[in-house]
Amino acid sequence: MTDVLPRPTSIDIAPAPPSAVVATPAVLLYPRLRKSPYFWKSRAHGVAMYSVYNHTYHPRHYGDPVAEYWALLEDVTLWDVGVERQIEITGPDAFAFTNMLVPRDLTKCAVGQCKYVFITAPDGGIINDPVLLRVEEDRFWLSLADSDVGLWAMGLAHAGGWDVRVREIDVAPVQVQGPRAKAVVADLFGHDVAEMPYYHLRHAVLDGMDVVVSRTGYSAEIGYEIYLHHASRDAGRLWDRVWEAGIPHGMRPIGPCHIRRIEGGMLAYGCDITLDTNPLEVGYDYTWMVDLDQEADFVGKDALIRAKQQGLSRSLVGVEIGGAPLGSFNDGSMIEPFEVRDDAGHLVGSVTSACWSPRLERNIGLAMVATPSTPLGTTLAVTTGPRDGAERSSTRGNDTRDAVVVEKPFVDPRKQTPKG
Repeated sequence: MTDVLPRPTSIDIAPAPPSAVVATPAVLLYPRLRKSPYFWKSRAHGVAMYSVYNHTYHPRHYGDPVAEYWALLEDVTLWDVGVERQIEITGPDAFAFTNMLVPRDLTKCAVGQCKYVFITAPDGGIINDPVLLRVEEDRFWLSLADSDVGLWAMGLAHAGGWDVRVREIDVAPVQVQGPRAKAVVADLFGHDVAEMPYYHLRHAVLDGMDVVVSRTGYSAEIGYEIYLHHASRDAGRLWDRVWEAGIPHGMRPIGPCHIRRIEGGMLAYGCDITLDTNPLEVGYDYTWMVDLDQEADFVGKDALIRAKQQGLSRSLVGVEIGGAPLGSFNDGSMIEPFEVRDDAGHLVGSVTSACWSPRLERNIGLAMVATPSTPLGTTLAVTTGPRDGAERSSTRGNDTRDAVVVEKPFVDPRKQTPKG
């Protein structure tokens, strides 16, 4: 009789040895994920790293994020930001419905203006932080950060019986950012467009292509976004035309510069803000940004009123972090938030975005920490690297560093630069 060996259980099986870690794994390019209308044009300039944003491939850098940072500060840059999907809201109830989506009072948003807004959930959490464009009296565009607001807005419109049409439209922007951006836009559209006020927009036609040009951008520098109608058809033509105009001014294609946006205290959805954070916690409790006294109701209003009455248990602060230079954030150097502990060793929060600032010559970051750890000058300990310490390498493992709470933004706190 043949002996039957017992089937091994999970505790009898030795774990397989870990395979070698690939420091910079590739992102698969294939049909399932969407591509920006500018995908092939931006790729032709040598995109070195992509991420996925709004289910769409997004160029993150072209090989040297620090050189791109200096190009943004000193010259002019072109960004493929077709991932900023445009949700259009039109119809008889367009104003009232859009005003219900956001905590800002849109009676203060004229036709031809843009507003940075939050879209909030019933509990006050942040669903998205788009730029809102009022392109016509009853036509609003939401230029989205990384979440499916179109589905959210369609659901609310249907459930509430609003007489609106909510749809994603064939409009996609590029950004022209940097101190020479004004000269490029003047060459393309004339000085009237180039000199429009900050957070305003103009309708224009360029070589037969209909566009909306806004004085906005994700750089904290002088900048514009050019929103192209019929983008799926004309994206290549627009890209080439803008590039042609930019060459005499030293234009360089780059990805969104996270070093500069961290210096400017600008928020990144999915990192610094999520459904689990509210506008008060991230320091946007200005009455013009979250108007709790306005007559109109908005989603999350009651929850935010309660949160303000109860006081905050945590807030987003600026931190300086000691030690060797961190990366540029968009180079894969910060895979997860960094743990933050107080002087007693208690876990008090996390660094949500961090980088080495070449011009400040120090590590800076944004950190969500418990209220007792928010005063300026508070000393903290920040642990970089994977939270479980499982992955280590000769150049980057877990590393506990001294940190201190400082004012943010780290550069140009009054945001005068982009208004120049």
